[in-house]
Amino acid sequence: KIVISGLGAAGVAIFRFLVRAGADPANILECDSKGLVYEGREEGMNYIKEEIAKLTNPEKIKGGLKEAFPGADLFIGVSVGGVVTEEMVRSMAKDAIVMAMANPVPEIMPDAAKRAGARIVATGRSDFPNQLNNCLSFPGLFKGALGTCARRITPEMEMAAAYALANVVTVGELSEDHIIPDPLEKHVVPAVAKAVANASFESCAARKSLENDV
Repeated sequence: KIVISGLGAAGVAIFRFLVRAGADPANILECDSKGLVYEGREEGMNYIKEEIAKLTNPEKIKGGLKEAFPGADLFIGVSVGGVVTEEMVRSMAKDAIVMAMANPVPEIMPDAAKRAGARIVATGRSDFPNQLNNCLSFPGLFKGALGTCARRITPEMEMAAAYALANVVTVGELSEDHIIPDPLEKHVVPAVAKAVANASFESCAARKSLENDV
């Protein structure tokens, strides 16, 4: 069960990415400033939210994050700071993951989330472990795309970048406080660029063959 807080550009893109990666939209709950999104909700809706509402929250749970959290395995926050409480985290499933990416103040601070029982906590800040920031992907993504003169950034290229980032962290390095590499690790950009370049060819976006490694 996945709970996403925030339905702006980031929240919508994350939802679509998760579905492409294999997540069942029926197991996803989306929450915006007006509360949980469900089919038939009238307040604060637009055509994108209506599209998402048809795919998610089949039980039409109403309310806000407090009603969404019980039993959740993963929380992804791209909204505003301080909207998640320890009580909410305590209601999540065992070994839950909390990705609180609001800046500069996360939806819940890492120490509070850990104290409430979250096994893995990530934020968008560099002063906490597991920094989730687009600077992890952008340099390699664009290097791979520009190196192949790609016509566009395809979903396959985005997915390749994500898997490349995940694979930079070896099994020996993997821990609750190190699920993703540091943006400044030297292997990050080359790994992402190579994966994106290969995906550019496979998705027929490339206009130039690679004579050398990107």
